[in-house]
Amino acid sequence: MLELAGVSKRLGNEDHIRDVSLQLERGSMNVLLGPTLSGKTSLMRLMAGLDRPTHGDILLDGVSVLGVPVQKRRVAMVYQQFINYPTLTIYENIASPLRVARVPRTDIDRKVRHAADLLRLTEYLDKRPAELSGGQQQRTAIARALVKESQLVLLDEPLANLDYKLREELRQELPRIFAELGAILVYASTEPSEALLLGGNTATLHQGRVTQFGRTIDVFQRPVDLVTARIFSDPPLNTAPVCKRGAELQLERFVIPLSGSQAALPDASYTLGLRPWHLSLQGSSGCSVEGQVTVTEITGSETYSHLQVAGHPWVSLTHGIRQPEVDTLQSLYFLPENMYLFDEAERLVLAPDLPTEPAWPE
Repeated sequence: MLELAGVSKRLGNEDHIRDVSLQLERGSMNVLLGPTLSGKTSLMRLMAGLDRPTHGDILLDGVSVLGVPVQKRRVAMVYQQFINYPTLTIYENIASPLRVARVPRTDIDRKVRHAADLLRLTEYLDKRPAELSGGQQQRTAIARALVKESQLVLLDEPLANLDYKLREELRQELPRIFAELGAILVYASTEPSEALLLGGNTATLHQGRVTQFGRTIDVFQRPVDLVTARIFSDPPLNTAPVCKRGAELQLERFVIPLSGSQAALPDASYTLGLRPWHLSLQGSSGCSVEGQVTVTEITGSETYSHLQVAGHPWVSLTHGIRQPEVDTLQSLYFLPENMYLFDEAERLVLAPDLPTEPAWPE
């Protein structure tokens, strides 16, 4: 198990990592999810031993590794910007960590060819990196990490340069491959959808702080606060201030009826949150608000409708093609049971029991 105990990293007057405590089990898949500059790479560098924390400790199987040089740790790290040796063949690039470790030649050949087969590189083993595409070079870097059989594998947005089909395949294969080795896999991503596809556990990061860590689906369905909900939402979570009085929420001139646990909440001011796929441009049940259409984006199978609702930017994700006219008023329908509510401290006080697939109002 890899444990980070109260880890912080400060450079000058700036905190890059703030009081992070995590426990990552062997064979586990762990996603670091957050926007650019949230601290994902800084945290990975601390895990790898490339940087030393200003405060706190990092332990492997209960033993501190702060004094262990990175060369003596069984760690592999793959960046978005792939790093390969330009003068070596792809075979020798993959084999390089095994050569350094003085692994027998027959074992090197077996491991290299197995990794090349998994990552669709067999036909390129005699070529040099400059002869390959960016995606093929990134696969070479991943294969090198695979053959190293590390205890800790750190992947920093490693699939960004790959084509869609291969990216989807590797998202399924990489967790299984490294789990079979008993490695702790840490995968940095800016995309909530990627975290959900990878599964395992997710730590959401904001300004160098882990806001929540747990099973990926649990963090997605029950974010502990508004910051986490926004990190784990793409398209963005639709939010607006509301006031609860009795069995109603007031969103400016719109009234949202409440029942059950929603109605039992104390009367107070809250922040309403709705996922974009829980808003429909047509409906006959639930409740509705109205917004002014600003932009419509059609992807082919889905439509993103951007609107201003009570002065706040909202987006609806709808199956099929919809083309509401820009600058017109459009009703948005949703089911009250799909609402999130956050208190004035932005802590979650009410969440829906979300299915793994979006539920559309009738």
